[in-house]
Amino acid sequence: MEQNKLPEIHTERLSFRRPEQSDWKEVSYLRTDKEVNKFVKRQACETKVKAIEFITNVNDKIDSGILLYWVITEKGSDQMLGSICLWKFSEDGKTAEVGYDLNPRFQGKGIMDESLKRIIELGFKNLNLNTIDAYTHEKNESSTKLLVRNGFIFLTGQKDEDNPQNTIYKLTK
Repeated sequence: MEQNKLPEIHTERLSFRRPEQSDWKEVSYLRTDKEVNKFVKRQACETKVKAIEFITNVNDKIDSGILLYWVITEKGSDQMLGSICLWKFSEDGKTAEVGYDLNPRFQGKGIMDESLKRIIELGFKNLNLNTIDAYTHEKNESSTKLLVRNGFIFLTGQKDEDNPQNTIYKLTK
């Protein structure tokens, strides 16, 4: 991955951009809301300070070339609907993990499907990835359906050491 570069990307309906401090309310909500996080183990951002610290940390990691993280917006709007990222890049740069979240108000509208398709395309065509991994909670049916619909294959017998309730999926170029 080229350092200090976060490609601004678009789809028919959506735009993807770098997180900004003004996104702090949405970041706080997405990382703190019980419904959004019922299948995810991660650090909450209950306050403006913690949310801005998270955004600053993400941008530092983008600038260091170890993470690609986009805020998802509708074209013509700056409102954060969710996020999608590629991270945990292998040393050879051929494998990465995808992660995503979406405000429940925007779920069921194909937004994450459209986002994932675009990130897969970018990963394989622009970043030369061979494999994209995805970890999702075994009871997260929406995420599982999203991954399968986009060609990810369930890896039988592999477990997430950090969270045994996660299942692992893989998409190969």
